[in-house]
Amino acid sequence: MTTSKQPKFSLGQTVITANAQSILSMEEVLVAMRRHHSGDWGDVDKHDLEENEKSLEQGFRLFSVYHSQSGVKFWIITEADRSITTVLMPEDY
Repeated sequence: MTTSKQPKFSLGQTVITANAQSILSMEEVLVAMRRHHSGDWGDVDKHDLEENEKSLEQGFRLFSVYHSQSGVKFWIITEADRSITTVLMPEDY
């Protein structure tokens, strides 16, 4: 899937859990945040990819999966009302 680098939606307030902040580098977080914001959902499965595309049109929650340079999985979730985007580890959910 080819995505543009232009933002596709509002991120709202951006936050990161304490756990994610202690594990991830800020550079990794910022790169992933840019990808998420432009509609590059990372390593989501086919179902979540389709849900995200529908959510862009219908205003539902957006979910992305990324991996740090050391292979650690982390998530970015933008709430349906686009008021907040959270960077978190799967175990933080």
